[in-house]
Amino acid sequence: MSTTLMRAEIDEAPAAVRRLLSESRDAIAEAGARLKALDPKVVVTVARGSSDHAATFFKYACEITAGTPVASLGPSIASIYAAPLRLSGAAALAVSQSGKSPDILALMDAVKAAGATTLSLVNVEDAPLATRADVFIPLRAGPERSVAATKSFMTAVVGALAVIAAWRDDAGLKAALDRLPDTLEKALEADWSPAFDTVVAAKSLYTIGRGPGFAIALEAALKLKETAILHAEAYSGAELQHGPVSLVDEFFPLLAFIPDDAAAPSLIAMADALHARGAQIFTATAAEIAGPRLPIAPTGHALTDPISIGLSFYRFVEAVAVARGYNPDQPRHLKKVTETV
Repeated sequence: MSTTLMRAEIDEAPAAVRRLLSESRDAIAEAGARLKALDPKVVVTVARGSSDHAATFFKYACEITAGTPVASLGPSIASIYAAPLRLSGAAALAVSQSGKSPDILALMDAVKAAGATTLSLVNVEDAPLATRADVFIPLRAGPERSVAATKSFMTAVVGALAVIAAWRDDAGLKAALDRLPDTLEKALEADWSPAFDTVVAAKSLYTIGRGPGFAIALEAALKLKETAILHAEAYSGAELQHGPVSLVDEFFPLLAFIPDDAAAPSLIAMADALHARGAQIFTATAAEIAGPRLPIAPTGHALTDPISIGLSFYRFVEAVAVARGYNPDQPRHLKKVTETV
């Protein structure tokens, strides 16, 4: 068994999520109340890297549940171009593990000056980004010593969903979030060994999803690149058909993430068709599928299922990185806090 810091932090994710939902409950409720009173016509997000994938998850969840469009703002709009923004009546959500990157801080200052109501999800509680928001929600993930963010990504996604549940008074989503820590314990035990040898030997692959599952596909592709030094690109199951599918053959594997939501039938049809053409496609789903199926721990809700799948993937990618001869705690050319301008 591997003994990496990344593995230990992945295993801590259920406890971190439980801590977030308990100890940040008041901040989550305040954020929900702010959004309810504001009734924003648009929400903008401020993030990079894994945190931006958490923001993408929020985007889909917000648009699905509230019908409120969400746009990701490029930090360089403020830090490099100093472009004025017009955000009166809008809300802004910033997501960060460290809360220290200069370009993220510059954009947060800019959206606040432009009139947005600001919320932040930050793991380091005394970080500058935490103090810049109207409402700060501590992620409560605890220190992350591995460079690759894992438990802080999990808590960021859950925190964002919890804000939506509070904003929309969504009893079903609240109940699913309350159950989630126990389900995540089961997700850690999911056996993805059917895909292991193929992914370890791969030179490139695609990760596939739609909606909130696409956010998990984005995060999966990043983790494959930074920890396993494996070229991976994420695509929507729909966008795959617009050109990228031409690369797929028996030597170009795919990982598909299919939670039980409205996109599942189209993704299952895509996976079955690719399998019939001879592609090596491994699908994380509870549904019946033609090719190899990677087991998941269902959560009972379409918006929390992708989180459970994501944690199972984290366990998988850490083992892949080690098998490929890399230390996932110290990806080459990377450091824990990325300070871009």
